[in-house]
Amino acid sequence: MKSSYFALGLVVAAAASGQGLDPAALLHPPVDSWPGYHGDYSGRRHSALVQITPQNVPQLALSWAFQTGQTNELKCTPVLVNGVLYFTVPDNVWAVDARSGHQLWHYIYPPNKGFHIGQRGVAMYKEWLYFLTPDAHLICLDARDGKERWNIVVADSQKGYWTTMSPLVIRDHVIIGVSGDFDNLRGFLRSVDPETGKTQWTWFSTPPLGTPDSTSGGMTWMTGTYDPDLNLLYWGTGNPTPVLTGKTRPGPNPYTCSIVALNPDSGKLAWAFLPSPHDTHDWDAVETPVLADAEFNGQTRKLLLQTSRNGYFFVLDRTNGKNLLTVPYGPVNWAKGVGEDGSPIPNPAKEPAPDGVLIAPDEGGLTNYRSPSFDPQTGLFVVDAHPSYGIYFAKPADGTFGWAGADYDVWGKAVLEAIDYRTGKIRWDHPLGPNGAGAGVLTTDSGLTFTGDALGNVIALRTSNGETLWHAGTGSPIQTSPLTYELDGRQYVLFGSGGVLFAWALPQTIANPTP
Repeated sequence: MKSSYFALGLVVAAAASGQGLDPAALLHPPVDSWPGYHGDYSGRRHSALVQITPQNVPQLALSWAFQTGQTNELKCTPVLVNGVLYFTVPDNVWAVDARSGHQLWHYIYPPNKGFHIGQRGVAMYKEWLYFLTPDAHLICLDARDGKERWNIVVADSQKGYWTTMSPLVIRDHVIIGVSGDFDNLRGFLRSVDPETGKTQWTWFSTPPLGTPDSTSGGMTWMTGTYDPDLNLLYWGTGNPTPVLTGKTRPGPNPYTCSIVALNPDSGKLAWAFLPSPHDTHDWDAVETPVLADAEFNGQTRKLLLQTSRNGYFFVLDRTNGKNLLTVPYGPVNWAKGVGEDGSPIPNPAKEPAPDGVLIAPDEGGLTNYRSPSFDPQTGLFVVDAHPSYGIYFAKPADGTFGWAGADYDVWGKAVLEAIDYRTGKIRWDHPLGPNGAGAGVLTTDSGLTFTGDALGNVIALRTSNGETLWHAGTGSPIQTSPLTYELDGRQYVLFGSGGVLFAWALPQTIANPTP
């Protein structure tokens, strides 16, 4: 397979000599980098940078913008290493200078029949980049010039698999997952060797096909997190299939709609927790499993926090998966209550029916793929939420295959919520517009929260109370999560909107005042 390159020769040569990711940067990223999808392994998307403050954030100005020229929207989080940003839309990878937005190279994957729903980004190991394609291939590129190093098949796209996620690098493992909503497909995580692409291990989220009372599904759509002290990998899995009917798959359907902890060296399951047992509403549990070492009920614990698509906020002990807190963070009416294990108890009366059933939240969920942020200074878990209602239908004519029903949105809105992780109570909320938004969240040590609203505005809020401090229009929907970095003493905040990557910064005279 061939690739295309559009290079600025001298810039490429200068950038190439400085590439290569130090593995230690993934454990403790320096301020001039964002070496993984979440920035670091924790998934908190919280930065220690403080140059941009609540006092000077109104003076943020556009530093540069990079136009991809693609009809597909940016949904990725760029990776930043040694002053170079790497980012994606389906079938494309770019390298640009993080100071100026100048393009260094552009890789184009050949046209294919994969599902082009979106692409979350690349991962990096030493001088190599790893990129998943819509037709379920894993491509290894040379970060210095974008040349293809190798190409392996992850899954059979002809059967309905596709890939959308950003891989996760842990030492000498590249962890990848799969997407898809068709019957008779098993979700899985796989570890491949970063040098050769050979499979090291595969963990399946459902039993082998044909196992009595089993299900298929459990796709691993989004990028997980990792605790290097416990050497445990945390991942959320997708819904079971058929999607809107559970008649052919009785029971809780493990390990679909689950949070799982795996050993990254062997793929062995350490524990699993089920946010949505026996899901019949398409509410996967792939939302970011955020890791925090924080006080809970009087003692410091290793916590895992998740705002799940099903409308519940979960706090787990990540050493063993024990539930510490389960509370709704918006309208929820599908459960009879919460069991002793912390998992909600589905109400059979709220399953899809021929004459329709009103359900909260709707099929899109109370949140979805957009990344939340956890601010350890305030103890606030900030998430782009979607209070909503939908009507779910069972359609006997559709049988028990595939979607096996229908759903229609009735009402919804977008709101940013700041949740106290100790209690689950919402400390403040901030309206983001009608229907739903798609932006993720970033918090900083200076007390700022960055996100995007439903109308294509990037906004900065005061983390302590949600007060609006700054906004700027982009002209397109925002489907990315922001990041921040500092180069040459200047802090940048980066957003993708539509097909454009925007970088904002303080004016030079403020960021670097003359002595």
